Amino acid sequence: MGDLVRWRVLALLEVEELGVGELARTLQVPQSTASRHLKTLFEGGWVVRRSEGPSGLYRLAGAAMPAEAQTLWQLVKPSLARHPEAVQDLTRLASVLAGRRVDSRAFFGRLGGEWSEVRRDLFGERLTALALLELLDPQWVVADLGCGTGEASQLLAPCVHKVIAVDRERTMLDAAKKRLASCRNIQFRQGTLEALPLKDAEANAAVMMLVLHHVPDPASVLREAGRCIRDDGPLLIIDLMPHDRRSYAANMGHLHLGFGEAALRQFGSEASMSLVRHRLLPPEPKTGGPGLFAAFFRRQTQGHTRKV
Repeated sequence: MGDLVRWRVLALLEVEELGVGELARTLQVPQSTASRHLKTLFEGGWVVRRSEGPSGLYRLAGAAMPAEAQTLWQLVKPSLARHPEAVQDLTRLASVLAGRRVDSRAFFGRLGGEWSEVRRDLFGERLTALALLELLDPQWVVADLGCGTGEASQLLAPCVHKVIAVDRERTMLDAAKKRLASCRNIQFRQGTLEALPLKDAEANAAVMMLVLHHVPDPASVLREAGRCIRDDGPLLIIDLMPHDRRSYAANMGHLHLGFGEAALRQFGSEASMSLVRHRLLPPEPKTGGPGLFAAFFRRQTQGHTRKV
């Protein structure tokens, strides 16, 4: 029981009976790894198995666990409930269970499942997300701050008047220019997030995707972004939820291990920006990164912030 993954398995199986594949997707581990941990837990009497056709479903053994195991589980469970990975497991579990419900409906009523497959074949996976971008005001100027190689700018450009793509690294901007050569309404500018190459109130809105965890002082970055946005225009930040993957600091230059809602609210307060909406983004079960959030900020005006 010295492996954290096994404790995370127990926490999930206390909530829901799961198959090996569902556990693997929720834990973001290979299925072989999930099977290995389940085998150890099953042999130790921590979990029980139920057969359903060719598959096996596992759940926490509960009262059937050995007395020593029950005592140890009750000691560990409270601290595990506060562990960042275990918290994100529960978020991913909800997504996995939602997929199970879709599969179940498709099994009992083929029409829904067939239509989903037909629509994907005809129009692709991104139809809905791309279509919803049309809700943006076509007259807007949007700043893509820390644009990287231009993924967000590419999606925004067909839906707004102009996109200003900003990045500190020349190599990133060169890659974005090459990728977006056919987009005529994107301006590329080199500069830092702490001193943006934008005039005051030059943009109607701004987006900052997976970049805030790279900056030393997030509050100063929010303040500078607010300077460049007109009136009470929105600043949308997509970034990492709190996590404990310290290797990211060494391997990818992360300066922060994610942000919680309270920290974001504090950054906003220091930058005269109000956090008006914070939402955890539904995770993709097959991905391997930490959970993500979307945070929606507006500039504070005379101590009042419009709620959305």
